[in-house]
Amino acid sequence: MRGPDTYTEGLFTMRRLDDFVPANHPLRRIRVMANEALAEMDSLFSAMYEADIKGGRPSIAPEKLMRAMLLQILFSVRSERQLMEQTRYNMLFRWFIGLAMDDPVWVPTVFTKNRQRLIAHDAVVVFFNEVIRTAHKKHWLSGEHFSVDGTLIQAWAGHKSFVSTAPGKDADKDPNDRSGPGGFKGTTRSNETHSSKTDPDVRLYRKGKTASELRYMGHTLTDNRHGLVVNARVTQADGHAEREAAKVMIHDARQAVGDADVEVTLGADKGYDAAEFIEALQRMKVTPHIAQNKSGRRSAVPDEVAATEGYALSQRKRKLIEQGFGWAKFVGPIRQVMVRGLRKVDQLFVMTMAVYNLVRMRTLGEVRPVAG
Repeated sequence: MRGPDTYTEGLFTMRRLDDFVPANHPLRRIRVMANEALAEMDSLFSAMYEADIKGGRPSIAPEKLMRAMLLQILFSVRSERQLMEQTRYNMLFRWFIGLAMDDPVWVPTVFTKNRQRLIAHDAVVVFFNEVIRTAHKKHWLSGEHFSVDGTLIQAWAGHKSFVSTAPGKDADKDPNDRSGPGGFKGTTRSNETHSSKTDPDVRLYRKGKTASELRYMGHTLTDNRHGLVVNARVTQADGHAEREAAKVMIHDARQAVGDADVEVTLGADKGYDAAEFIEALQRMKVTPHIAQNKSGRRSAVPDEVAATEGYALSQRKRKLIEQGFGWAKFVGPIRQVMVRGLRKVDQLFVMTMAVYNLVRMRTLGEVRPVAG
């Protein structure tokens, strides 16, 4: 028997938002871990707003703002305007952020302005570190064996914005003409002579068989036990950026270990097999588990290191780092960022890796109980 196509809405409901979220929903565990990290940031949030004594309308609670930023990455929401629109009618979003059914949703420009305050106070970096601290408490990190790699990030700037820095050089060019005297076809462009008008921090770069694009370069250091990202940063794209960023990140990891007698290892692909980089690792008392590059040259990685069982294990574990990059580009916003400037891109990248860690930690919490 066909049911009637009718719609009847009750005047009142006695159910809470929490009642609409399934008990086994994956966001529940993520929200708990995110709230634990945010609770540790209370003093930072207080310092951010204590100087604001002019009164007026209350600003967005930073905890709610951070949870909204997590949702934007988790659900691949492409803009703040779309995020606010979905929050208006999506009960799951309201529950996760901490908004009641009748709470008004923020204006997108207000949301963006408050987010800049978080960036100015490095709140995203602190949140990332608190997530890592949670993983450490649950014994999901080895703290001694790491892998490093980098990935290209397409900038929010087009080739037409990449113009000569010489005075008056491109003043009479038509930016819509790509082939004639107003375009760049048949001309030589380089980072020494040209710069992007849209994003001056970006660099024209190519790697391998890829085409030259305006790009940044993201770098991560992962712990080999479960592939969690323990350090992340963005630099300008050039041929030395990966190794230079790796030195900084593994130095921080080595300092965190403290005990010089504890062996710290670093796995990486063949692109890191350079004598200068291997020597830098050895000075930091880090064993180089770098893939040997013997294509027409001699590898800088000692053969006695490459023959060890730990080296073979690091070579298998280092491939976990690619999962983070894949997730950040397929689910997250890193394939082509929608922000400009090195600082903003760096903050977005770090936040994305923090969310990636939360997703992995949610799974680890289900299949690997906390060690006693």
